[in-house]
Amino acid sequence: MSEAVGEEADTAARELLEAVVRIPSVTPEEREAAERLVEFFEAHDREVWIDDIGNVRAPADDGVLLTSHIDTVPGDIPVRIEETDEGDVLWGRGSVDAKGPLCSMAVAAVRTGASFVGVVGEEVDSRGARYLVEDRGAEPDAVVNGEPSGWEGITLGYRGLLGGTYVATSESGHSSRPENNAIQDAIDWWAAVEDEFDPDEWVPVFERVTCKPVDIDGGISEDGLSVEATMVVQLRVPPEYTTDEIREIADGHLTNGSVHWDDTIEPVMQSPRTPVARAFRAAIRQHGGDPTLLRKTGTSDMNVFAKAWDCPMATYGPGDSDLDHAPNEHIHLAEYDRAVGVLTDVTERLL
Repeated sequence: MSEAVGEEADTAARELLEAVVRIPSVTPEEREAAERLVEFFEAHDREVWIDDIGNVRAPADDGVLLTSHIDTVPGDIPVRIEETDEGDVLWGRGSVDAKGPLCSMAVAAVRTGASFVGVVGEEVDSRGARYLVEDRGAEPDAVVNGEPSGWEGITLGYRGLLGGTYVATSESGHSSRPENNAIQDAIDWWAAVEDEFDPDEWVPVFERVTCKPVDIDGGISEDGLSVEATMVVQLRVPPEYTTDEIREIADGHLTNGSVHWDDTIEPVMQSPRTPVARAFRAAIRQHGGDPTLLRKTGTSDMNVFAKAWDCPMATYGPGDSDLDHAPNEHIHLAEYDRAVGVLTDVTERLL
């Protein structure tokens, strides 16, 4: 097992994180941050390149693939290091989601000789992860995906996603007429879908199908002859369902109109008894922590990897996930240091 992380090594790891956080990388503008990661691997005599979609690829020992995303959501948070009673804190967009996990994995990869990929597009469509599973051929023996879980947390499950656009048209007519128009049809359909998945209050959110309309538009057509309605919707899918099952249920409530389902991500739930989960529990305890197993209500690139690769995996990374996309995004550097140590030990155990 690796020794405790030394002060000099901590300094190098922190310098990488600050440098990458200082480079804006809002989707799809990840190139400059990707090039900074390439410089880091080249400085450690590692083979590395940027592939055709923009991923940073540093292949080595495929006993473990360490991977996280380079892109962030928009938001200008001035980058600074603040001294606090709890130690230094790094402020900046992406410090938590997910440059803290990304850089801790890069450091662990050069220390252990594990394979590394920094992927693009996770915040929008996971295009980097999707390209990776299609392009690399053989699957790795194990995957550690990088997202903030807190240095003592291990994420084993994510809900899936089903997204689509409802479209309906009806004849125009006076508003006094009793027949539904397309706007009412859209409202009625979505109300029926919500009623279908209305859970008992005691059911944990992770185990629910949750329904959210994210955009709606409707009114008289330009030629004045019809009423049109469109509604963009998303349903989060727990592991007890597939997206096809949820789609069939939602389509069953259609009375007018149709839905173009164009975004499907399957849910994932890994066992806590895999070699990856066991290695994390042991490493976290070794570093003085109390391991916590997590299930997240959103999605991540682990959903993509789990669908394509039949190997054990987990998601891990420093940072408070409540600060994802937040205007006060920041990370405690002592937590980052601990995560580097945990990742290094986990990777050595698995290799």
